[in-house]
Amino acid sequence: MEILWFLFAVGLIAAVVAPWLLRRRSGGIRLVEPGAPDAADPLAYGFVRQELLDVRMPGPDEDLVEVLDVVQRTQDWRAASQLLAGTPKEGEARWQRVQAFAGAASLELRQRPGVGGAWLRAWRAEAPKDAGGAAVHAEFLVQQAWRTATVGTDEFRIILEEARTVCGEAALLAPGDPVPYIVELAVARGLGYPHERFDQVWAKVMDRAPGHMGAHIAALHYWCEKWHGTRQDADRFATSAAARAPQGSLLAALPLFAVWEHLPDLAMVRDFYGTRVVSQAMEGALYAVHSARPDDPMLAHVRHLLIHFLVGAQRWSEAMHQIVHVDGHVGALPWTMGEDPAGEYAVYRALAVAGYEANGGNPATLPR
Repeated sequence: MEILWFLFAVGLIAAVVAPWLLRRRSGGIRLVEPGAPDAADPLAYGFVRQELLDVRMPGPDEDLVEVLDVVQRTQDWRAASQLLAGTPKEGEARWQRVQAFAGAASLELRQRPGVGGAWLRAWRAEAPKDAGGAAVHAEFLVQQAWRTATVGTDEFRIILEEARTVCGEAALLAPGDPVPYIVELAVARGLGYPHERFDQVWAKVMDRAPGHMGAHIAALHYWCEKWHGTRQDADRFATSAAARAPQGSLLAALPLFAVWEHLPDLAMVRDFYGTRVVSQAMEGALYAVHSARPDDPMLAHVRHLLIHFLVGAQRWSEAMHQIVHVDGHVGALPWTMGEDPAGEYAVYRALAVAGYEANGGNPATLPR
């Protein structure tokens, strides 16, 4: 009898683990070639081709795209400075635009070492008192630390310590702007600020923008189990923010980000996406999306994460509805966690299309 129980346990583990190992060894689910007999075709729905997906931002921002194109084409920083100067300090858009400019400079530098991103260096040298330039520089350093150095090394700490210094400069240049302190939240995570010191930075953010969704996501990272908190800390932070969120606030979606941060590589629960914690977080995010302003800059961030979970839950129609609103842009979690954001997104999009069609859907039945 004991040997039978042992064999049963081994078989159960193999049944659960083997498919996961196969996915790991084969590089995950792969897209078939266009035109294959069993292929679901995202292009039939008017979706953007994978190679044309914009990895710089989560959703459309025509002013930002236009200015980014000008800056990168001319290597002149002035258009970026003007755009940030005209963007309200307390809103989500300023934070996203700072991230986008910093990311563009970082990507240029990676593509052309020693040369790329020269416009940002010129911006700081020629206009050292420009608050927007200081904020972009600080965020650029944070992104560089994570992209070019190993966490915990001297190089990593040196870059983040420089970022902290620039955050202070940016804060002095724009006292009411929460962005320098939001950037410092990432510095705090990387340098391992004690909880009390982190709370001091967080208080400065809340004094300036208490409902800032981007800031809450940045703070949530710090409280996660893999950084300086626990799963309970992260859940408590997320549910507390969601509970006090006013009508129309996307903070109601924050628990879903907490679930994502603690998503296991291998779920030992048969219906992981149907568990109470996950399903409640998904419903909260869907509620937030439905009640938010259509022009909320953070709306696309929530939609992208919802696509990941809705596809996992095989809720194909709802996943397709989210894709309709964000397709064309993939600069958001969860796609940006990998080396190929466009490829990751394209796989989930293809799965959503296939599931939608397998349940009777087609391009004509998909509401726009």
